[in-house]
Amino acid sequence: MNTCTNNINVKYSEMDHNLALKPFSLLNFLQDIASESAENLGFGYTFMSEKNLAWFLIKYRMEFTDYPIGVYDLTLKTRPRGYNKLFAYREFEMFEKDKPLGKVFSVWSIVDKENRTTIPVASVILDNPEMQPYTKKEDDLAFARVKPIENYSLNKEFEVRYNDLDVNGHANNGNYIVWAFEPLSLEFKTEHKIKIIDMIYKKEATYGEKIISEAEIIDNKTYHRIKNSIGEDLLLVECEWV
Repeated sequence: MNTCTNNINVKYSEMDHNLALKPFSLLNFLQDIASESAENLGFGYTFMSEKNLAWFLIKYRMEFTDYPIGVYDLTLKTRPRGYNKLFAYREFEMFEKDKPLGKVFSVWSIVDKENRTTIPVASVILDNPEMQPYTKKEDDLAFARVKPIENYSLNKEFEVRYNDLDVNGHANNGNYIVWAFEPLSLEFKTEHKIKIIDMIYKKEATYGEKIISEAEIIDNKTYHRIKNSIGEDLLLVECEWV
């Protein structure tokens, strides 16, 4: 399948005080190149909008051999990996010049924007020759079974702002990682870098909605849950740090 490549000049505004790429920036880069790839292959925003549909991100699995720190020239590559009845799959690779930095695997669904119901992917893109049925490869990243833990000792509250919204009218998926990591201390984030992260998006967040972010640190892992004011899970995260 066709590979889309972006060479990104990482700006200081997209780094933290350690010159590490902000997770928010990384998720935006992934979303942008995925959108560009889908648009070029005929099942992107233009195609979906005409049908009043939208792509909805379900899962990310990211594994880093070397998380980007002090990387000013970042190369991202992505390709669609096909679909089954309900979901579509996409993989990404990250490089600093020829040096591999990490891989990402993702799962997506299609949502009817009017009634918010999930539409079988196969029924929408079955006739697109650029999208074939999904076939698992030996080196595909394996998603963790992320579940809420019993007790979270860290928490913060937020409200979805206008600036958080994306083209589909709900919070951009990059904002979720900001909310998830915010309860962690400055010291922890300064002294650690991400090695593996699993994210499961459960429900969208809308303008003005109250967001509660809970976190817990256990050894070299952090566990995160974002929920709304009525207790519905919006995002679950499990992250391994070094």
